[in-house]
Amino acid sequence: MTIASAKLPEDLEYHLHHDGHALGLVRADVPKARVFVDFCAGATAHRRKFGGGKGQDIAKAVGVSSAYIPTVVDATAGLGRDSFVLATLGCQVTAIERQPVVAALLQDGLERARTDGEVSDIVGRIDLIHASAHQWLAAQASASVDIVYLDPMFEHDPKKKAAVKKDMQAFREVVGQDVDSDDLLGPALHAARCRVVVKRARKAQPLAGRRPSYSITGKSNRFDVYALARVEAPARAVLL
Repeated sequence: MTIASAKLPEDLEYHLHHDGHALGLVRADVPKARVFVDFCAGATAHRRKFGGGKGQDIAKAVGVSSAYIPTVVDATAGLGRDSFVLATLGCQVTAIERQPVVAALLQDGLERARTDGEVSDIVGRIDLIHASAHQWLAAQASASVDIVYLDPMFEHDPKKKAAVKKDMQAFREVVGQDVDSDDLLGPALHAARCRVVVKRARKAQPLAGRRPSYSITGKSNRFDVYALARVEAPARAVLL
């Protein structure tokens, strides 16, 4: 997919705009609510430097340790934030995103990051695929990938006092909810060899109503782990 091929729904007042630095999703009447991918600065850079490394819940959920660095399929890549965290931990990541606008934003962020000396090695471990995760996972041989990671877009609770940030509100309006996310669990369990990890809101029901092997719960999110193998693969040599 090329950036030029990304199209927005005609009934939304959004457009893609490159400001000379990055490709962004912009709404005409709310220009400050600009959505773009930046792996080199801001919150992403802060998390890379001070996020806790292998002590993070996401690292524990996928099983990253000093002895084991898995390959991960991030089947709902979105803006690539979790893909980047996993790549920072040393994982080889296949990032799958079906929404063409989001894939274009992520592609642009990865291309810019490849020219940054601090993160070029990290994003070099991320391969972006613009495809339906349902179809891609179903096409894989059984137990052919180490870990499948799912973070479907869940509905924001309007009763919560904390409002959604304007940029993420724009993102949600364009992308919409992953109403077919329950259908992802089956193909993910088919393709994964070691485990499937599903990121959920802290009090949300398990994906597809299927109880996980165990969960790692944080302040606002939790990671449901569906364990498929008792013995993980041998560690891979990774230069960090």
